Amino acid sequence: MKLKTLALTLTLCFAGAAVSFAQTVHQNPQMGTWKLNEAKSDIPAGSPKNTTVIYAGDGDNIKVTTDGVDATGKPLQTSWTGKFDGKDYPLTGDSSADARAYTLINGRNLTFANKKDGKVVLTGHVAVSSNGKQRTLKTSGTDAAGKKISVKAVYDKQ
Repeated sequence: MKLKTLALTLTLCFAGAAVSFAQTVHQNPQMGTWKLNEAKSDIPAGSPKNTTVIYAGDGDNIKVTTDGVDATGKPLQTSWTGKFDGKDYPLTGDSSADARAYTLINGRNLTFANKKDGKVVLTGHVAVSSNGKQRTLKTSGTDAAGKKISVKAVYDKQ
């Protein structure tokens, strides 16, 4: 009898944790589709830019997909699936990076690092406004020529 009670208790605990994570993902203000607001952004000429960013639940992970253009104006799409736990997860579609690590600071703020062969090549901070309608991305890194670059991109929630 004690074994059945223990098994039922563990099952309920795991189910509760899964529901709690699902609610956290869906309540996270980062989630959704974001469109670049170029008028409010400061993106240097010749820099890649993401015109659309989508944060979506993917099981117990989060999937981040970007569409935009690279530094030469060619279409670019990246995809990352993982957790906001500071660990590296594979990044596809970006020739300058092969992994990304997101860290959740609080409900509206994230930091991230793009890495190539284990070396950080770009860092950033993502902040969602208190009303949840705008998202500001600030990044810093170096371009292919070794020049330091900084970008501020503002996105509107769709």
